[in-house]
Amino acid sequence: MNDSILKKLDWLILPMIGIAFCLGLWAAISGHEKKTEIVDDFGDKITKVQRIGVSADLPSPTETWAKSKLYITEPLAKRGELDQGLLRFTWLSLSLVAQGYAIALLVGTPLGFFLGLSKTFAKMFDPIFQVLRPVSPLAWLPLGYVVFSTVKITNSANQVVFGTSDAAALLTIAVCAMWPTVMNTAVGVRAIPQDYLNVAKVLKLSKTKTLFKVLIPATLPYMFTGFRLSLGIAWLVIVAVEMLTGKPGIGGFLWQQYNASSFAHIILCILTIGIIGFILDRLMSLVESRFKTA
Repeated sequence: MNDSILKKLDWLILPMIGIAFCLGLWAAISGHEKKTEIVDDFGDKITKVQRIGVSADLPSPTETWAKSKLYITEPLAKRGELDQGLLRFTWLSLSLVAQGYAIALLVGTPLGFFLGLSKTFAKMFDPIFQVLRPVSPLAWLPLGYVVFSTVKITNSANQVVFGTSDAAALLTIAVCAMWPTVMNTAVGVRAIPQDYLNVAKVLKLSKTKTLFKVLIPATLPYMFTGFRLSLGIAWLVIVAVEMLTGKPGIGGFLWQQYNASSFAHIILCILTIGIIGFILDRLMSLVESRFKTA
């Protein structure tokens, strides 16, 4: 009986054990303050505080919580542009990611189909895609600033609501995130059995019906693999984009805390980025399962 209960709860128990192990390891290598009293030349006692440990400057889990709990307990607070609650920072980052990710899918999916269907198109552009694919986001962002140097959209109060930095950020996220979608979609199209296409010809389906009735359903598993990878990259790139542009968000907050040498807040940002990335991947997995069962 007990064994069966444990097997049913292993999805919860085993991760908790893993988390406890990581927290224990973190606490073991982190530093802690040591106070010693010394007597100066005038006979006065002075308390000297120094950090000791395997990694003396690394804050412990309890110290990280004590210094960062304000951002968690007040997640929607806004004390300044780069001093906001964790949920506000996350929302700002996710909004930018969503825009860049949408552009990546809208551009990357058709390119993947063209790449998989047309050998001529593949011979022309596949080498170019292979060259551009490994380029770092740190390289795309300056190019975006050059390309969109004249972009400036203002509101009725003459305030800039969309400028060069916004356009450059979207370009960087979209370009870096679209390659998994392009490549996986192309692989999926090439993997479609020829019998499917022959049946479409026998039934005299139009190109549009062939696309929506044959090509897309058969390629969907490959496409969703690309979509999940693209989403992960888009979330990964947002940190670099916000760090370089100074935009408010989880990446901008991380860069600010790095400059301030606030290691507890840096760890908070790292954990937040990882948790949000995990949640996004699980949500995409749920969407994929819905499409498979539809």
